[in-house]
Amino acid sequence: MFKNKRSSSTAVFIIFLLMLTASRSNAQSDKRSVLTQTTIENGTIEGIDDSGIAIYKGIPFAQPPVGDLRWKPPANPEDWQGVREAKTFGPGCMQLPVFSDMNFRSEGFSEDCLYLNVWTPAKSVDKNLPVLVYFYGGGFMAGDGSEPRYGGGSMARNHGIVTVTVNYRLGVFGFMSHPELTAESPHNASGNYGLLDQAKALQWVKDNISAFGGNPNDITIAGESAGSISVSAQMASPLSRDLIAGAIGESGSIMGALPAVPLEEAENTGQQFADFIDVQSLSELRAIDADTLLEHTGKQQAPQFSPTVDGYFFPKAPVEIYADAEQANVPLFIGWNSQEMNYQFIMQGNEPTPDNYAQKVKELYGEDADKILKLYPASTTEEAVYSATDLASDRFIGYSTWKWSDIHSETGTQSVYRYYYTHPRPPMAKEQGQDQNNGEEGNNDFPEPKGAAHAVEIEYLMGNLPSNNVFAWTEEDYKVSDIFQNYAANFIKNKNPNGLGVPYWSALNEGDTPKVIYIGPETQLKEEQHRERYLLLDELYYQDQN
Repeated sequence: MFKNKRSSSTAVFIIFLLMLTASRSNAQSDKRSVLTQTTIENGTIEGIDDSGIAIYKGIPFAQPPVGDLRWKPPANPEDWQGVREAKTFGPGCMQLPVFSDMNFRSEGFSEDCLYLNVWTPAKSVDKNLPVLVYFYGGGFMAGDGSEPRYGGGSMARNHGIVTVTVNYRLGVFGFMSHPELTAESPHNASGNYGLLDQAKALQWVKDNISAFGGNPNDITIAGESAGSISVSAQMASPLSRDLIAGAIGESGSIMGALPAVPLEEAENTGQQFADFIDVQSLSELRAIDADTLLEHTGKQQAPQFSPTVDGYFFPKAPVEIYADAEQANVPLFIGWNSQEMNYQFIMQGNEPTPDNYAQKVKELYGEDADKILKLYPASTTEEAVYSATDLASDRFIGYSTWKWSDIHSETGTQSVYRYYYTHPRPPMAKEQGQDQNNGEEGNNDFPEPKGAAHAVEIEYLMGNLPSNNVFAWTEEDYKVSDIFQNYAANFIKNKNPNGLGVPYWSALNEGDTPKVIYIGPETQLKEEQHRERYLLLDELYYQDQN
């Protein structure tokens, strides 16, 4: 009897051990199955497990745009056999070292650059999680989806959002138009190849994101500077607007900043570039190696390229598309920073006295200068500094962002949430060079605005302060980031930025008095400021276009 009991106890204990081992094995299997391997349309890929989220890097969403595919819309990627590793970032697109604040993790630069990256918290493909697709900035001349400030780890890990960054062609490779390119196109269009890359990536996300646990019907697109301009462009294009559920624009729109020019003008620029480098035909242009072609674009007096009203990606001017309510009718989260540009952008090296400021405004606006001086006044040097900063910021990118928010709130039926970001970035950390403030403030005797410079908000919104050790982040910085990222995450999930733990934010087109959220340590909702400035700039901008 005793033996039987002991035997029975031993058996129970062994069963318990087996169950525990199986449980641990299943747990480890579950951890490994955080979609570190998944199958998409072109084959199976394997990413990496990074503290409970899976990261897939360097996934091709199109064929390499090389050889005869240079200056053509992106072609479907080719299939592969077996398991393709997606553990390193693909090459960045061809570019010159234009901006000192860019930090790349990609494997150099190449024409073969049409890759994207995915961060997902999903443990199975049926999670149906919201999706964020982020486009980098850089003036359509530089940038890369591998930059740490755009990384999707925080959005995925802390907010359950499948996050994607996308490479797109830049400069001469992404935006050159030419009469021969138009002639060979089945759409009788040329230019906009970088924007076509973005549209192709969005279609790829629509077709494949469920393999990463994402919801293909809940894609929010976002970007800063040229990335924000790209968001406004994708909303306008018939190629992409039906793929979008929501949009986030940080500083810039196609309606005023890097605007799309008529096709004939863009073709002339392309022909001027060919003449500039003494090339006679499109075939010769395609035969030039990428490095040499890029080097030519960096020479003095080389023509610059821009988006194009090509009749295909843009059937007509973007502002007409928005005015006719033909853009993606989706909720919009949009804003700009309090010091997008320094006052010297207006003063051009002159002291910011009231007289000097007034003279510069007259040089810029001629007979309309008095209208500008009334709304951007300068009776003292201090006021001149502030008004010149505001005017410089608005001319650079504030006006175009306002135009986008205003026209979409008028012609669309969805909510528009506008922010004004006011928090300056802190000094650099000691090991990086103490008290350097990234060019945001000078050392003059007169007081300067201590505002948020262009692009400083990116890490805050994406929750990426911890990955940037260049700056001496403070508790206040993390507080602002927590607020800003929560607004963005709420919007991505619910198409409304409001939620627990953040101040209430009403839509711009909600109620009789438009409201704007001022984001900083003391985030608060305020009535819209300086609308008369933007109405005047709008009048003068389109007056110049005509």
